[in-house]
This record gives sequence, structure tokens and C-alpha cells, in this order.
Amino acid sequence: MTEDERSPILCHMANNDQVLDCTFAALADPTRRAIVARLCQGEAPVGELARPFSIGLPTLLKHIRVLEDGGLVTTRKAGRVRTCTLVPDVLRCADAWLRAHIDVWESRLDRLEAHLHQLKKKDLR
Repeated sequence: MTEDERSPILCHMANNDQVLDCTFAALADPTRRAIVARLCQGEAPVGELARPFSIGLPTLLKHIRVLEDGGLVTTRKAGRVRTCTLVPDVLRCADAWLRAHIDVWESRLDRLEAHLHQLKKKDLR
């Protein structure tokens, strides 16, 4: 199954690993990251989101669909205008996961630094 064919239900299951998988898969593409970055400034119509890219509207809509399936974006249609809005909760989940891993590695590096400092002190004696 391609990421474009994923069900939104699959990405929103209680299993945090699947949420993270969908989130990181959606953010793996630079166009989608640029869309998310733009939406951090506020909601925007699809036409405005399409301006900076040299891709067709159908391709951009596929990118938006992946972001929707990943839970990162919601869209609403009023007349002929489809407007996208960022859903920050999914980004917070990914941020929490990343921060937990960063904290572990920073702690390990701090212990390594302390150990190397102790070895250096022994060598100087």
C-alpha cells in the first residue's frame, strides 16, 4: 500500500507507533514539509499553497491528502475554495518522541564526557 492509499483511520489508531509512522512518512517529502511550514503561519487556501511549487494542482492535492491521512492537516471547502489548516497535536506527538530520544542521547553523552574527564584526570596524576 502506498502512502497515498493509507486510510486516515489507520493513522489515527491508539497505537502511537502507527501515528508516528504516518507522521514521519508524511514529513519525509520536502514539498509536504514546506506546506506544513507555511501552515504554521496560519490556514491557507490550496491555491496559495500551490504558488511556490512548480507542480500541478492534482499533484499538490495528493501531497495535501498525505498530510491529511497523517493527521497533520485538515481541509474544508467553502464554495470553490479548499482551505488547509495545520493540526499541531500530531506534530507535538512527534516532537515528544524526538525529545525523549534526544534526552537519552544527551544523557549518554554527558556520562561519556564525565567518564573521559575522569580518565584524563587519572592520566595527569
